[in-house]
Amino acid sequence: MQQNSTHLVLGASGQIGSVLTTELRKKYGSSAVIASDIKAPKKESSQMGLFVQIDATSYDALLNVVKSYNVSTVYLMAAMLSATAENHPSKAWDLNMSSLFNVLNLAKDGFIKHVFWPSSIAVFGPSSPKINVPQLTIMEPTTVYGISKLSGERWCAYYNKKYGIDVRSLRFPGLIGWQSSPGGGTTDYAVDIFHKAVAHQPFECFLAKNTALPMMYMDDAIRAVIELMESDSKKIKVRSSYNLGALSFTPKTLYQSLLPLFPNFEINYAPDFRQEIAESWPQSIDDSSARNDWGWQPQFDLKLMVEDMCSNLRNK
Repeated sequence: MQQNSTHLVLGASGQIGSVLTTELRKKYGSSAVIASDIKAPKKESSQMGLFVQIDATSYDALLNVVKSYNVSTVYLMAAMLSATAENHPSKAWDLNMSSLFNVLNLAKDGFIKHVFWPSSIAVFGPSSPKINVPQLTIMEPTTVYGISKLSGERWCAYYNKKYGIDVRSLRFPGLIGWQSSPGGGTTDYAVDIFHKAVAHQPFECFLAKNTALPMMYMDDAIRAVIELMESDSKKIKVRSSYNLGALSFTPKTLYQSLLPLFPNFEINYAPDFRQEIAESWPQSIDDSSARNDWGWQPQFDLKLMVEDMCSNLRNK
């Protein structure tokens, strides 16, 4: 199914989209993957394959690209993340929801066949279980980002049931990757801390030291997307969004894991408004549905992630 698709990545300049685009091109070939974003690409990234500058909130603009390049699979990675969205709630809602409706309607109207849309642990709230939060549970998000993601999940399930749209989704935990800078998320302390350590600079953490959150290395996250999209549709039993888990740790634990490599590395804890957001989220994830339905299995533990992250940042 996917081998013969032309893939369009919306939000390809972002933290996840940039890595996903690279991996899709490795797998399917550069000519089969179109990168797009509202921002013009960096020169080096534009030389790796076709890039189209586009606003994902414009249905007509999306339709033009889909028809021009015979696109059959869309990965909607464009979004405003949790911390940034709290400062721009109306703009975040418009971007996060309008872009999703546009892609779902492209599928409903018969122009594309397959859709990937990422959800997040932000769909959970203070009333959700904190430990091993299950696939189905109470979900009362308290952030603009979480509200938009929960709403999006319900619309994905609706379009699948009502129109038979092949839409697939993952509830991402905090993602950690060396390929790009932090992107405005509550879990992005776990990206920034590596940059500071490798640069031999002190780090000020905006979360309290014992704030445990679900996390995942970017390599695992991208592999999960591709494995999900390549799975037989009969195996995909959850059409809202799958829980996806790998790691769970605190800022203190992550800091201590870096000390063997950077003995003089210093950290200071200065919790800000993101602390309240983090405390509304679960500490760990039960992803048994993803494991049972389509064989999800993470490959990176904390030690492997720290080693690989530091190695790549040093080289970068």
